[in-house]
Amino acid sequence: MTRRKIEIKRIDKKTARQVTFSKRTKGLFKKAMELSTLCHAEIALIVFSATGKLFEYGSSSVQQVIGRFNLHSDQNLNRMDQQSLELQLENDTYTVLSKEILEKTHELRKDEMFLNEITALKQKYLTTANAYVDASWLKFEKIAETSLGLIELRVPFVPSDEI
Repeated sequence: MTRRKIEIKRIDKKTARQVTFSKRTKGLFKKAMELSTLCHAEIALIVFSATGKLFEYGSSSVQQVIGRFNLHSDQNLNRMDQQSLELQLENDTYTVLSKEILEKTHELRKDEMFLNEITALKQKYLTTANAYVDASWLKFEKIAETSLGLIELRVPFVPSDEI
């Protein structure tokens, strides 16, 4: 007689379901015992039936294996918490640095705008100053020409040898 592959679905008949549960539970416990013996592994297996009855197998004490599992889980949680804190710290640092970069960029833009305004004012001042200097020079030349003309009319020019 060969084994046939069965479809895995809920068994409708209560008695057939109970028989299957009993046989498969025994098989599962046998496999757990073999794994424990062959590989020297610590195994705890806990099964509750549909009626709520507890079945358990432990290579050593089930309570010891569960305690070890809980300790291992707590250590993993602590590691995850530590990693989470480190990621949060990195994220906070990133946020602070991003804000600083934005502020510095804003300040640089303000400084650049201020420098552009100063450069424009300097250029305007130089243009205005050059215009005043040119206008003053022209006035000075006119005054000088007029003054020299008046001086020549009033005082005759006498060469220095004749004095």
